[in-house]
Amino acid sequence: MKPEVGRDWLPQLLTAAHTLPPAELPTLVGDAARSLGAREAVVYLADYEQATLMPLAMDGAHQPLAIDTTFAGRAFCAVDLLESSDGERLWVPILDGTERLGVLELVAPAIDDRLRSGAWPLSSLLALLLTSKTLNTDLFAVARRRKTMTLAAETQWELLPPLTFASSRVVISGMLEPSYRIGGDSFDYALNGDLAHLAILDAMGHGISASLLAAFAVSAYRHSRRGGDTLEEVYRSVDAALTVQFGTERFVTAQFAALDCATGELRWVNAGHPPPLLIRDGRVVGSMTCPPSLPLGLGGHVEAVAVEQLQPRDRVFLFSDGVVEARSAQGRFFGQDRLIDMLERETAAGLPAPETVRRLVRAVMEHHGGTVQDDATMLLVEWRGPDDPGPPEWVPQRAT
Repeated sequence: MKPEVGRDWLPQLLTAAHTLPPAELPTLVGDAARSLGAREAVVYLADYEQATLMPLAMDGAHQPLAIDTTFAGRAFCAVDLLESSDGERLWVPILDGTERLGVLELVAPAIDDRLRSGAWPLSSLLALLLTSKTLNTDLFAVARRRKTMTLAAETQWELLPPLTFASSRVVISGMLEPSYRIGGDSFDYALNGDLAHLAILDAMGHGISASLLAAFAVSAYRHSRRGGDTLEEVYRSVDAALTVQFGTERFVTAQFAALDCATGELRWVNAGHPPPLLIRDGRVVGSMTCPPSLPLGLGGHVEAVAVEQLQPRDRVFLFSDGVVEARSAQGRFFGQDRLIDMLERETAAGLPAPETVRRLVRAVMEHHGGTVQDDATMLLVEWRGPDDPGPPEWVPQRAT
């Protein structure tokens, strides 16, 4: 069923989508766009590195677009509608909740209010269809790939939650590098009521063995978390599971945290990971210290549970050692001083959490000449305050 020009396209598109073969999604979106006055619609998906927008239709008619140097990329970064100077092209971010999936390009003889008002609903529905139908097709995952992906990286990406989540009180955004060959690094989170659960992990080794170790650790973490365990119990449970399966020859460094989104109290356990950085009023005020417990899988116990009272708009930056230990061609570390400087500059620029993380990752990769020797993982958490201030400023508030 094709949406009819001049008719209410939204219920028609929803009806058609129930049995839509995934390969026909770009065609259906194009039909809906034409009912809004566009003559063409092109779906671009962000690649795994969030460096390039890849065309979904694999017909060779459209080329990949660099996120950092194109109008489409600007719309993706700013999470906002962007019109071309000639008034014939409109770029619309594709958001699954607050996760940036890509950009929808709408081409029309002239961009008018009808097309503008329908652009957000169309891209929002497109995001829902992409997310739901990706469970029964490989087409969207393949379209996102700019490089060959290793088996270890495939394992990690299949286990990750969305890279970004936002509510009125908390924003969480993470990233893994090297995206196409990540091995032992991972992160996880979940919001249950007022409690945001956070984890970042780094499994020893490289390649598929490290990936399998990390995947098992994440699964053990989720099992314990979903059972209602405290942070101390989570540590003991994951440690015991790893010991049973791998003995004491393999280990995972980690941090487990729980943020009370109603009060701003952050409790966390450090299992051999670099200490997180606290960003307040646009400045990194220091590392958040916690007596380290042994890495998971070595039969240790929780040395301490650290407590930090956050203030509204505070950000906490969790990272693996691969971030600061990335070396340039001249052998210079990226280093914590450089990391702090970038965090402060990007925060001062008013960038939302997902774009801050994306730019930090790009900086680490550029410092290392486009790749890293060790896995580098980041997780940025922003507590927005005890009251309900509404959606974050960068989240679309209305259809127009």
